[in-house]
Amino acid sequence: MHSAPSVTYPVGRSRGATRILVVLWALGACCAGASCYLFDSAGWRQLLLVLSVVFAGVAAGFGLRRDGAGVLHFDGLYWSLTGGHASRAVHAARAFVALDFQSLMLVRLSEPGRARRWVWIEQRAMPERWRDVRRAVYSRPPSAAPAGDPWRATAPADAP
Repeated sequence: MHSAPSVTYPVGRSRGATRILVVLWALGACCAGASCYLFDSAGWRQLLLVLSVVFAGVAAGFGLRRDGAGVLHFDGLYWSLTGGHASRAVHAARAFVALDFQSLMLVRLSEPGRARRWVWIEQRAMPERWRDVRRAVYSRPPSAAPAGDPWRATAPADAP
């Protein structure tokens, strides 16, 4: 069995991810608005609900603005992410797919001893390498242990 190819793929701001976040925020804002409308008493709970919706929108906006361009690289064993802020670079990480929309993926990069990093990978960034990066993300890392003896259909040694 062959391992996944090494691949280098650009990552950065994703229009698809921005659309998903805006739609989810708008649905939450609509639910909060309906809740405030249906429950007559305007008190601290409604104020807290409205403030949480506003805070979530502002936090998402800053998070989307901060998400800079970078390069994701797979060497056949580990993932690395370079570019943007040097303090946010990732080396020797494992990748796990959290969401897969076929042309847009949310991938979690886990590096031992460091915080997890979430990256949106979009087909539109480099369509000619999209299948390679999908194969690499879904590939299992090669094991260091040998496979052992292959299964043999032989009779036991003490059989006549």
